[in-house]
This record gives sequence, structure tokens and C-alpha cells, in this order.
Amino acid sequence: METTSKVNRRWRLAARPVGLIKESDFALREEQVPTPKEGQVLIRNLYLSLDPTMRSWVSDVPTYFPPVPIGEVMWGTTIGVVEHSRNDQFREGTTVTGFLGWQDYALSNGEGLQALPHNAAIPLIAYFGLFGLVGITAYFGLLDIGRPQTGETLVVTAAAGAVGSLVGQIGKIKGCRVVGIAGSDEKCCWITDELGFDAAINYRTKHVLERLKQACPHGIDVHYENVGGRILDAALALINLRARIVLCGMISLYNNTRPEAGLYFLGSLIVKRARMEGFLVLDYLDRTQEALDDLMKWHAEGKLRYRVDVVEGLEQAPRAINKLFDGTNMGKLIVKV
Repeated sequence: METTSKVNRRWRLAARPVGLIKESDFALREEQVPTPKEGQVLIRNLYLSLDPTMRSWVSDVPTYFPPVPIGEVMWGTTIGVVEHSRNDQFREGTTVTGFLGWQDYALSNGEGLQALPHNAAIPLIAYFGLFGLVGITAYFGLLDIGRPQTGETLVVTAAAGAVGSLVGQIGKIKGCRVVGIAGSDEKCCWITDELGFDAAINYRTKHVLERLKQACPHGIDVHYENVGGRILDAALALINLRARIVLCGMISLYNNTRPEAGLYFLGSLIVKRARMEGFLVLDYLDRTQEALDDLMKWHAEGKLRYRVDVVEGLEQAPRAINKLFDGTNMGKLIVKV
């Protein structure tokens, strides 16, 4: 089968970023569209997920993955369609998702590739958000580690982001009072007026600790952390006895070029006999269906809403990823390839 293009655009990592990612940290190459061998499939990517963790992948410090090698196609999860198949498990025309990178076309032997269900009621991009790793992250981070109880106070940082916006809504489903911290008045209005958060704090214009004291008069029982730094420190100052702090991300620190000062209120964990625990969604992949069953049910009942921020064009990816760090992103950030 002939492809729709003779060129495969591929973003290759050219340099280790210092601070915010620059377009010059990548090189856009036009290469030949590959031909699948026996057992392989050729996938034309339709959508690319942009995620905060990508900033750690391009640094020279190993995390849960080794760094992306210089010269390699930038890693990323995509949704695409099988254009040519020599693998009996995937027919041509099948819509799939996998770790296929920043490129128009990708070859796969089928390992890690997942066919997506045909459901006219679910847009493809929802499989990057509510019904993808974002939803699973919010679900297990809050319910398995945070263990919210009816009547407790839950605080969520990056509350207008892909994960945070879902965490707050799940917290409401579980009977919590939910306070979100976000970076603009528009975001604060969205999470309170549309998503049902009880209160919101714009950390750019308000003193976070003082506003948290007002919004959480009975302290904090569960804190879902996506940001880190001084905002995490403010929350630690107000935690209750046996509080649970869920460490999902530290996005405020990812672009730092030098170490940040430590947490002044870290000792609250001792005094309050509280627990702070980090996690990766990879730890929960074998329980994916458990999360999806509840997420789909709550969405069908109108209890869960999601938002996507779609950027047009693969060529925009290196610039678009900084929307995750400069405060201009709301909801799940996606590139339409």
C-alpha cells in the first residue's frame, strides 16, 4: 500500500535543553517513509501527546527511563492508523496507540501497541486524557495513595491541568471539599464554575499560604502535588494528623538550572504523622481496566469533564511543549500531527 506522503518528518534531539526547551534543541529531519518487514506495521501518526515528564527525558540525568540519546527521534505517545501491515495482529485501517515518537510515520513490531476500540461517542483524543494515562494517573494517585474520605479537604495543584482537573472532580465524587491551585483567574473560574471545585487560588496573584488558610479552615487531609517547590511547602504547613501527600509531579522544578531551596515545613510530616509518597502510573498499568470502568461510568453520568488543548502541526511540537511550563495550557496538551 502506498503512503499518503513520500516524506517522514521526524524531530530528533539535537542538544540537552538548558532551562525551557528551545526549538534549536531539536532538529526536524525529512526522511524516507519506512517499509515494514515481516511482522511489522507502518503507522501514520494522527495525534501526539505532550507531557511534562518529557522535560526529564531530554535531560542528562536518568529517571525511570534513561535519557533520550542525542540524535534519536524524540520519544512520545501517539495515536495513529495502521497504513501497511505485515503483522497478523493488526489490520490495515486499525486505530492504535503506542510509544511511537515525534514523527509522521513509525514502524512497530506490535510490542506495546494497543488497538483502540471503535466508539463513536468517544473522540480519539479522549484516549490521551480521561480514558488514557492521564485518567489512570489521576484515579490511582488519588484513590490508592491519597485515600480520600467523605468530608475531608483535598488540595490539588496544577488544578487546571490534565491530571489535576480530573483529580479534583474525582475528589468531589468521593465527597471531599476540593481546593484547586492554578495559574490564572481564567483557570480558577473554570475549575470552580464548570468542574465543581469548592475554591480556587491563583498562585500568581495571591499569597498561597494565606489563601490556603482561608480556603482550608480545618486544614488539609489530602494533598495532590503536581508542582512542587514553594506551593508544596505552603500545603505542608497546613496538613492535618495522618494527612496523605501524593507526589505526582514537580513541574515547577523541571526547568531549573540550579537547585532550589529546601522545604521549610517538611517537619510537619513528623508532627502530624503524615505520609508523603511518590508514584508512577506505570506501576498501575495492570489495573487499567479497573480505572477505566469507573472513569467511563462517571463520565456517562456527567460527573467528569475533560478539556483538551490541541496544537496544529507536528512542526509546532518543540514550541508547544513549553505551554506546560509557562502557564498557557489548560487540560490535556496534544499535537495534531
